[in-house]
Amino acid sequence: MALGTIVVADDDAAIRTVLNQALSRAGYEVRLTSNAATLWRWVSRGDGDLVITDVVMPDENAFDLLPRIKRARPDLPIIVMSAQNTFMTAIRASERGAYDYLPKPFDLKELIAIVGRALSEPKTRRLSAEPDLNDNIPLVGRSPAMQEIYRILARLMQTDLTVMIAGESGTGKELVARALHDYGKRRNGAFVAINMAAIPRDLIEAELFGHEKGAFTGAAARSAGRFEQADGGTLFLDEIGDMPMEAQTRLLRVLQQGEYTTVGGRTPIKTDVRIIAATNKDLRILINQGLFREDLFYRLNVVPIRLPALRERTEDIPDLVRHFFALAEKEGLPAKQIETAAVDRLRHYRWPGNVRELENLIRRLAALYPQETITEAIVEAELDQPAVLPAQADAADEESLGRSVERHLSDYFSGFGENLPPPGLYHRILREVEYPLISAALAATRGNQIRAAELLGVNRNTLRKKIRDLDIQVIRSGR
Repeated sequence: MALGTIVVADDDAAIRTVLNQALSRAGYEVRLTSNAATLWRWVSRGDGDLVITDVVMPDENAFDLLPRIKRARPDLPIIVMSAQNTFMTAIRASERGAYDYLPKPFDLKELIAIVGRALSEPKTRRLSAEPDLNDNIPLVGRSPAMQEIYRILARLMQTDLTVMIAGESGTGKELVARALHDYGKRRNGAFVAINMAAIPRDLIEAELFGHEKGAFTGAAARSAGRFEQADGGTLFLDEIGDMPMEAQTRLLRVLQQGEYTTVGGRTPIKTDVRIIAATNKDLRILINQGLFREDLFYRLNVVPIRLPALRERTEDIPDLVRHFFALAEKEGLPAKQIETAAVDRLRHYRWPGNVRELENLIRRLAALYPQETITEAIVEAELDQPAVLPAQADAADEESLGRSVERHLSDYFSGFGENLPPPGLYHRILREVEYPLISAALAATRGNQIRAAELLGVNRNTLRKKIRDLDIQVIRSGR
């Protein structure tokens, strides 16, 4: 006896054949069609226990058909497949009531597992109100790493779950947080962001929770905090690893009890916000160093999302380049074309500043170069550093590195005015230096850790620990 009847709609005969064979072997009865009209006829008369459909079909887009199916049969699970693997595809699938979304090409084992879950779960899913979807795509990329991000985000849109976004600087953590808000159930509320690293430590609690008149020197009037401003919406806590311990304790209490008091206040205030936190640090290392509360980490890390570095998804660079040139043109900069060879050069660059660095480069290319077509030579000139003559290299390297660190620290301290930055500066700066240094040594030795340790002058076990602690990807070459 069949486990259930699966209706498959796809205009690609090869995909229909593959799905028929795989689902039949798994014990399901399968019905196949190449068009939306037949799919709607079968579904509307009650045929099928689950639908698998492509988005683009010859007679109708599945996204136009899905709302009708959900109104006619609200408990029918629908799995959407698409070769148009963008963030908006995943969101449209979720908002139109799809059980799940799979980008093409897909893994058959994963599909069979999803079918099994969909048929065994209680039929409680309902179609939610649609947001105003438009072409302002907040996230760009078709790589497998980004597809998984899209699927996670689509599942989170209609929840209030707390999310922790981890990733290097420039990977787009705030973009992801804004997407969760703008396309989620709290989209009509405020999105309020606060960067823990940019606020003096003694003012963070007042910034978060507000303060009463006279609560401290200079508090001439009552001031609303970020929790109050974000009530009914989303509060984005950026660089959460830089939050001082005192503020961590108060934040933990808010997450546990759902209320807070202002600085200088006595009356508890109920709060209704969704918390999204972000960090470019390894919070587990900070926990071991006594700089971050473990219980707060678990409260914030309900749904962890790790954003890949740009060097981990270089196949997305062509799409990102086109996207950023289009944005620059909308802002009034000249329209540009770019040579394929120039894009290839961009794909082979390491991108220490990630997507933010790429965006800044594209804006610079659009603004500063009169040529209509950006060539490989132009890109090469922008990416290359000024050359140092071999005879000068040893002396110049140490001197220029010292000057660079001095400038970096001077700029860093100046950002805090008369206040001092938060504790842990030594480890933060050391991490910033160690990551590119060890990565460069591994690249130079083609991933040979013994040779890299010799090159750096450190013990091999020390190097292994640093690679693990800094989460450095080791790419080995047989050459």
